[in-house]
Amino acid sequence: MPREAIRLIADFGVEDDAHAGTTVQHRSRVAQDPNQPNLRQVHLIPSELFQELAAVGFQIQPGMMGENITTKGIDLLSLCQGTQLHIGEDVIIEVTGLRNPCNQLNGLKEGLMKALVFTDHLGNVIRKAGIMGIVRRGGTIQCGDQIQTILPPGPQLPLERV
Repeated sequence: MPREAIRLIADFGVEDDAHAGTTVQHRSRVAQDPNQPNLRQVHLIPSELFQELAAVGFQIQPGMMGENITTKGIDLLSLCQGTQLHIGEDVIIEVTGLRNPCNQLNGLKEGLMKALVFTDHLGNVIRKAGIMGIVRRGGTIQCGDQIQTILPPGPQLPLERV
């Protein structure tokens, strides 16, 4: 459900979110190793994805895919590991990787998962369900806050699924 503002807590995630925590919260990851660090504290999706999905028959609104933050005008999928997103006055999110969605998305609309994760003509797996990050500096962000991207020093490693 869309909100006008959310509070992010450093090294924890979004206040009152099911995926917040210092260690993994997703059931399948907890089953593998409950002590893994949580690289999925915050989920971001570009608003342009909703328009792209609508063009192929999926009427998905912000918040329906579990994202915490919807962006506009930022090519999230092309960012590299370690990119910092400075949001509003205080918040810093460090990008950890691509969201690896599960089949629960098909519960919204049959075929949605295939529209978001597919193989291109070269055999590359394409993941369009947004990116994940961890909260490096907390604070409250509001709709319309500016987002500044700061690339990490050193090698620019492409995003992988987390």
